[in-house]
Amino acid sequence: MGTSRILVMDDEEIIQDVLSTMLDFLGYEAHVVSDGAEAIDRYSKAMESGEPFAAVIMDLTIPGGMGGKEAVHHLRAIDPNVRVIVSSGYSSDPAVTNYRDHGFSAAISKPFKLEYLKKAVQEVFR
Repeated sequence: MGTSRILVMDDEEIIQDVLSTMLDFLGYEAHVVSDGAEAIDRYSKAMESGEPFAAVIMDLTIPGGMGGKEAVHHLRAIDPNVRVIVSSGYSSDPAVTNYRDHGFSAAISKPFKLEYLKKAVQEVFR
């Protein structure tokens, strides 16, 4: 699945850059957005165009915007089979520790390590 497109949603440009670089290294094509509303719009348009995203990585919370905790439910309404990885610096948050109960397919904690990112992405493609 080395040419799969992955949508990355995070409000911090440095995180967008780091994840994009790491995903590129793993053989994926990253597309970045800054909040949940933008992620929902981009995901919908990609589906309509016939070039859907293989997975989405979403920051759990976005100050002043829609975070992954809310956006994942909108994505599931659009595509019940969406593969969403939650990312957060709050590794003890219930949405991270019990990610499936909150609509996510996998979880990864910040700061990111390449091996954990690879594992999370592989998990959603099983």
